[in-house]
Amino acid sequence: MTALDECHARGFLYKAIGGCNDIKREVNRCLSGERTKNSSKNRESALERRKRIEAIWEKMDEGDYSALEAFTKRK
Repeated sequence: MTALDECHARGFLYKAIGGCNDIKREVNRCLSGERTKNSSKNRESALERRKRIEAIWEKMDEGDYSALEAFTKRK
């Protein structure tokens, strides 16, 4: 990203004629990889959270609300 900032600092005309395109592609490729990692991690945590909630719902269907109280008090 620093290289892209330095390239953009060369001036508008240099940037406008595509002088920074290769650097921009590299930055986008890197950011895309990070976004993919974060998405995977978020998806996994959402599935775990969903499983916990579904287990609480099952207990609530049986009439046991203690799990719900414990869940809402957690931080």
